[in-house]
Amino acid sequence: MSYLALYRKFRPDNFKDVKGQEHIVTTLKNQIKSERIGHAYLFTGTRGTGKTSVAKLFAKTVNCQDPQEGNPCNECSMCKGIIAGTSMNVIEIDAASNNGVENVREIVEEVRYSPTEGRYKVYIIDEVHMLSTGAFNALLKTIEEPPSYVIFILATTEVHKIPVTILSRCQRYDFKRIDLDIIVDRLSELMTEEKIEVEDKALQYIARAADGSLRDALSLLDQCISFYLGETITYENVLEVLGAVDTKVFSQLLEAIGCHDVSRCIRILDDVESNGRELSQFVIDFIWYLRNMLLVKTTEDVREVIIDISNENLMILKQEAQNIDVDTLMRFIRVFSELSNQIRYASRKRVLVEIGLIKLCKPQMEQNYDSLLNRIKILEEKIEEGITIIPTANSKMVDSKPEFEPEPVIRQEILPEALPDDLKAVASNWRNLVNQIAKKSPPLGSILNGSTLSVDDNKGLEIVVTDIVDKEFVDRESHKKIILDTIARMINKQTDISVRFLDKEKENMNDVVDLTRLIKAPIQYE
Repeated sequence: MSYLALYRKFRPDNFKDVKGQEHIVTTLKNQIKSERIGHAYLFTGTRGTGKTSVAKLFAKTVNCQDPQEGNPCNECSMCKGIIAGTSMNVIEIDAASNNGVENVREIVEEVRYSPTEGRYKVYIIDEVHMLSTGAFNALLKTIEEPPSYVIFILATTEVHKIPVTILSRCQRYDFKRIDLDIIVDRLSELMTEEKIEVEDKALQYIARAADGSLRDALSLLDQCISFYLGETITYENVLEVLGAVDTKVFSQLLEAIGCHDVSRCIRILDDVESNGRELSQFVIDFIWYLRNMLLVKTTEDVREVIIDISNENLMILKQEAQNIDVDTLMRFIRVFSELSNQIRYASRKRVLVEIGLIKLCKPQMEQNYDSLLNRIKILEEKIEEGITIIPTANSKMVDSKPEFEPEPVIRQEILPEALPDDLKAVASNWRNLVNQIAKKSPPLGSILNGSTLSVDDNKGLEIVVTDIVDKEFVDRESHKKIILDTIARMINKQTDISVRFLDKEKENMNDVVDLTRLIKAPIQYE
């Protein structure tokens, strides 16, 4: 007999073997036991979660001559015929290659003939969203009122592409991603049955790489077994086969980024590529590493959300997380998430990853909000170390140690003490206000993120933008109402606000008073 892939060999032959979909299995078994079987079902969910397997199980069980508590007996002639693929009662159709009106009309013609044996003819239409509009229309009447001996099971990964007229005629079942622990337990169970030794850490990594798909996990495991045939499958073996990187490398990389050491980052990347690691997987794994670190910093009971990491690695992650703030982590995740979308189609992946690492080391390359926060943090750290920032003739920033204590500088700026209390309250809570506004109107929140909160000549609030389109957008009555209502809820006081366009060619942005910086960092005065 020819070799069968693991996901085919261990395809469930009864509902007890279906993992992670108990809500669906229980419902279908109850329908079978009570004989309340529907005429049309829609199975939707991501790849490898059991849609087709459950459809075949359901088809086998409704035709079984001796069902056992809602499960097929797998011994009768009907079960054996369906298992062997010789039964005429279960018709499986791939809608990706049979998506025309003519194909559906053939089904409609066949439906008129009752089964020669067994109770039901079951049509399983896989990837049903691939049917054309005409094919859906041809199927519509039949799927609404089929003969009593016909059951339709439609399976799809993209339910949003199916017409509402079809959806309304089906019982819909959503297959969820399978939990990591369930996948690990199932893989361990199957490896015991196969008499193959696999490290728990290796199974953990495979399960995470499968992203909720048990079929993908079995395929990846099959690949590793084939490569290391007859050997124990270790964590290092899995990293080697899948082109992945150990978390120690990410720890070293994050340390180099924290030191703004571009050359060291490039050397680490060079080692990763020299060892045959796949750069797309490297980017995905680094995002996951940063995600775990972000959750460590923002979640009290971290075990509730991070379930794919050992206690030893969790302790290391907590120690590393102390050296980095949340805003910086979120910027790192954003930069590498953008990179992961670009890299899959790139011919020069190495160059894109290098650019991403340079961006992390050099936040001054970017002008968005979180990058500016990162740059401010770096400047604050330098000031704390006793380094003053001196602008040179070509406007570049140079670090130098002061030889003597400079005299306090008299600044001709608005004194914070002279500002009304409501302006101070808005300035100190401006970031939270913008976040709340962004939930109601993302475009408005995005513009406010890039604007400057200032004060006008009458000591009123003023939003300064550098794009005339942004000014017109913010100045709309509906948008100003959102801003003013949010401020009123925050400080329990009504305020007024104006919007000003600053032309960079005629005016200098440095001359604009930034209230948020003024309130948060008071300046020395004589």
